[in-house]
Amino acid sequence: MSFDDHVQAALDSLPPHLAAALENITVVIEDEHPDEPDLFGLYEGVPLPERGDMAGELPDRITIFQLPLEDEFDDPQELESEIRMTVLHELGHYFGLDEERLDDLGYA
Repeated sequence: MSFDDHVQAALDSLPPHLAAALENITVVIEDEHPDEPDLFGLYEGVPLPERGDMAGELPDRITIFQLPLEDEFDDPQELESEIRMTVLHELGHYFGLDEERLDDLGYA
């Protein structure tokens, strides 16, 4: 399975009610963050609970950084698991969860 496939599988595994709530958001894969090369993922946008009328706004963006994940996790199963965790962590920010709450839920 390719890295892209793992990211897609994480998105496909979302419960239907959460998948249906994803609006005006895109998920992309990049090699690494230019300023923080150890960063696994990044959410950029306005969290869902804070949104008003988003008409005409660019989509929020979740970036998953491939190189630091692949460098950190040699085992294919661990890599797959960490990709999923990273996708879910960044989606948590989209849904308005802060780092503390994500940690409480086991997604830090």
